[in-house]
Amino acid sequence: MKRASTISYSIEISFRFIGLWPDLSYASFYWLSYITSIGIVQYYQYAYIIAHFTLDDLWLLMDCLSLTLGYTLACVKLCVLWRNRGIFHNIVRAMEQDWKECAVNDSYVSTMTSMSDLAQRFSNVLFAIYAFSTFFLTIGEHMLQSVDDANRMNNHSRELPIKMELPFEVSNSPIFECFLVIQFIYDLIIASVVGFINAMLVSLILHVSGQIDILRQNLVDISNGKYNRGTFLIVIRNIIHKHQRIITLSENIENLYTHIALIQLLWNTLVICCTGFVIITTISSGKDATGLIKSVSYYVAITLEAFIFCFAGEYLSAKSKSIGDAVYDSLWYDMPSSDSRILFFMMVRCQKRLTITAGRVVDLTLEGFTNIMKASVSYVSVLNAMY
Repeated sequence: MKRASTISYSIEISFRFIGLWPDLSYASFYWLSYITSIGIVQYYQYAYIIAHFTLDDLWLLMDCLSLTLGYTLACVKLCVLWRNRGIFHNIVRAMEQDWKECAVNDSYVSTMTSMSDLAQRFSNVLFAIYAFSTFFLTIGEHMLQSVDDANRMNNHSRELPIKMELPFEVSNSPIFECFLVIQFIYDLIIASVVGFINAMLVSLILHVSGQIDILRQNLVDISNGKYNRGTFLIVIRNIIHKHQRIITLSENIENLYTHIALIQLLWNTLVICCTGFVIITTISSGKDATGLIKSVSYYVAITLEAFIFCFAGEYLSAKSKSIGDAVYDSLWYDMPSSDSRILFFMMVRCQKRLTITAGRVVDLTLEGFTNIMKASVSYVSVLNAMY
């Protein structure tokens, strides 16, 4: 039996793990433990950057900074979500209520189930991409580097993939191998949580899209069915009520993700810039070719994050516009003026699109994604000219 929810089990488990799921016991303990672990790792990462900060080796600085900023972004996301956890809990409860109301009609269940399946597949694909990137960021890079050193008969001192200024030596066995495995597990947990936070946004947008499709179906039923004066006001009242619930749910999603989106776009511009510089420098110099796979996989994951947010905003805007089109396509011209006037008000309200913004400043659109990529490429060109 399929789960009656747009949020997949993997996303729910991830949010329970960080203490953000509604009605979870010891939620504060889970969240504080997770944030504390990130804070400890961040301390040693920034200590390494400060200790090795020099413009003479800009490649190493950009390589360390790109990973460190990625972890900082994850920490900031969790803090914002924790602050707005009340909004998130209201969203989850509203989604549960929507699924209960869909149970009265098989076509409604079919519409929401298709959205749920799509959200599930997206979560699985996103987790696979992040797991692939994490593997090559830690263990994969070490394995490739070890093979390369063995072929060249080199005996370089070993360094951890995630650079950290630890107070003791870790290059000797078995301490190095233990820390390597710990970094892989830790990085996989971080990547999974961040990935599922992004997947949650897509799941919420798909849920709203399913509700919009049901609303449009109701409008089509009015047009195709025989116009009945006695039942019209009841039907249209239910449609207006559903429309208002969709607007409220979209506004809650906007309130939950708007500041995350702003930080995401600003941070991603910097991280994409740093990682792009590392890739270009590695290709042009021909050194450390094994690290190129790590940088490319990390670049793909970071770019995908920005694309997900911008695509979600674009998709929601397009879906909200379809409500106004469905109202206009209904048989309002065959209705008495007193009834058609109600539909006119719906059309006027639909002129204000539903969307996700970055800090309530700019809408998230695919055009915005191209601007992020253009800005990142420009910054990479400047760094490459300075190097």
